[in-house]
Amino acid sequence: MIVFDRLWKTMEQKGISTYKLREECGIDSKTVRRLKANDNIETKTLNKLCAVLNCKIEDIMEYIED
Repeated sequence: MIVFDRLWKTMEQKGISTYKLREECGIDSKTVRRLKANDNIETKTLNKLCAVLNCKIEDIMEYIED
């Protein structure tokens, strides 16, 4: 299972809120809800998150074996 727990830690470290993701970075609220629920998201969203946060993919998500 892919989980996005690292995303919230990285956002906190960089001082970026979910509000800023939505309003300034173009990530819609439905996508934020999907991230919080560890649901599927598009790779273009992952790309946008890495660009906005200036981080690597492993800084926002990880695979945990079921």
